[in-house]
Amino acid sequence: MEFEGVVLKKLPVSKGVSARGEWQRQDVIFEVPSEFSRKICVTFFNKPSDADSLVEGQTYIVSVNVESREYNGKWYTDVRAWRVQPKQQEVAPQGAPAMPDMPPFGDEPSYGGASYGAGAAGAGVAPIAEVDDLPF
Repeated sequence: MEFEGVVLKKLPVSKGVSARGEWQRQDVIFEVPSEFSRKICVTFFNKPSDADSLVEGQTYIVSVNVESREYNGKWYTDVRAWRVQPKQQEVAPQGAPAMPDMPPFGDEPSYGGASYGAGAAGAGVAPIAEVDDLPF
């Protein structure tokens, strides 16, 4: 799952030791901007460098896994980040030239009464310039 959110607050790092070894976890609160903005608490588990690089107030695209588990008859939901990317600001390229205006359309070519080349008053002589308006 992926969402775009603004870092609202970084919570302190929690550390501990389990049967599998040492672990550390940091929760970060993201605000998802919309008409009714939502807050999502995302866990960074054993990824201290990912959480350290986040800046409060900046917008990021966050990829997460959402998982629920049961313990003693109660359900707990975990939202764990696996990738965080800063959102690219959409800026128009400044060095790109503007598209030139199209030249105005000229007069339509006349198909009847074409001028003829020199010769005897149009006796079987082909036109000087033939208009070819076919697109191929």
